[in-house]
Amino acid sequence: MKNFVSDLKRNLKAISVIALCSAVVGCAHPISISQLADHQGYAGEKVSKTVAYVITDEQRKAEVTTPGGGGDKISYYPYRDLEGTLRSALGSVYEGVYALNSTDDNATIKGNGIELVYVPSISTNSSSESAFTWPPTEFTIDMTCSVYDVDGGLVSTLDVTSEGKAEFDEFINEVGLAAKRAAGSLNDKLTESILSHEELK
Repeated sequence: MKNFVSDLKRNLKAISVIALCSAVVGCAHPISISQLADHQGYAGEKVSKTVAYVITDEQRKAEVTTPGGGGDKISYYPYRDLEGTLRSALGSVYEGVYALNSTDDNATIKGNGIELVYVPSISTNSSSESAFTWPPTEFTIDMTCSVYDVDGGLVSTLDVTSEGKAEFDEFINEVGLAAKRAAGSLNDKLTESILSHEELK
């Protein structure tokens, strides 16, 4: 009888562990995809223009889920997390940068001498070769920026793709490392793309 009770307790404990694991597998782990704080961006001569970018409150609240490792997923807020990257890239190129919640904010545009308005569209993806750990080992960001003049005319369209990678021994203390590296790469590539378009300078 004593052995039966002991076995029953052990079996119940095993069942509980299995149930917990089943609940965890396939869940979405929240991460940040903001670029690393020590990222070194463009430090060249600035263009003497004032520009703005448009990210709406709805976009900042939009959560995205993409694959991680071990059958799990990750979740994050691309517009909220990458707003700093966009502002950093624009701020490294132009003398002035403003944030707008709408392209119709004519008072702010005209009142601050804004000459160009950047409207980003962001898509992301992630993956991992690991069957045992959930943080992504690869992360990709695609950003398309439509750039308008103050009259709403399309001046240029920028398409930038960046990638970030991280191995287990690197992301063990920073689970979003691959994503953060992709964000840093996005900063550099977006800056390069802006500077390569004469109509934006």
